Amino acid sequence: MENVLEIYHRPEDSAKPLVCVDEKSQQHIKETRSPIPMTPGMPARYDYHYTRNDVSNLFMIFAPLQGFRHVEVTDQRRSIDFAHICRDLVDVHFSDAEKIILVCDNLNTHKPASLYKAFQRQEADRIAEKLQFCYTPKHGSWLNMAEIELSVLSRQCLCRRIPDQETLKREVQAWQNRRNQQRATVQWRFTIDDARIKLRRLYPSTSD
Repeated sequence: MENVLEIYHRPEDSAKPLVCVDEKSQQHIKETRSPIPMTPGMPARYDYHYTRNDVSNLFMIFAPLQGFRHVEVTDQRRSIDFAHICRDLVDVHFSDAEKIILVCDNLNTHKPASLYKAFQRQEADRIAEKLQFCYTPKHGSWLNMAEIELSVLSRQCLCRRIPDQETLKREVQAWQNRRNQQRATVQWRFTIDDARIKLRRLYPSTSD
C-alpha cells in the first residue's frame, strides 16, 4: 500500500508516466417500448420492462498527472485483452516513455505472464521491459485511481440504458474527449502518514 501512495506523490515525469488501469463490465439494456419524451412540466418516462442485450467490458487507462484517460471497449476481459491494452500503452499512448509505472489491482490477468499468452516471446519481452507493475494490496483496489475514474464514467455516462456495444463506444468516446479537453483529474490527498494513522490496525505489530 505504501508503495502505491509513494508513487502517487511523485512529481510528474514524462519519461516515467504514472498510469492506472482498471476495468468494469457494462450490461446492455434495450427498451421494449419507446420512451415518452419530456414535455413542459413532465419528465421523460421509460417503461420498467427491458431486454438484456449482452455485456461489454471497459478498460480504463488513466494518467492522473496528465489529466488523460482512454477507455477501450472489448467483448471480454481475458488475459489476452489486458495484454493488448499493455501493448497500446507502450506503442500508442506513451510511446515516448522510458518506463511506464503501471498501477493495477491483483486480478490474475494483470500479470506480465498475460503478455506471453498473447504475443511471441520477443514481442512480450519488448513490452514487459517498458512496464513497471505496481499492485494495490488485496482488498485495496480503492487505491487505484482508475477505479475512481470508472466511477465518474458510471455516474456521468453509463447511468442509463445503453442498448448495444456500438452505442456504448460512441457515448464513451464523447465522454472521454470532453474529460480530456478539460484535463480533468483526481486530487489524491491520502498520504502514507494518513495510512499509518487511519489504517494502523492493518500494519504488523512491532510490540513484544
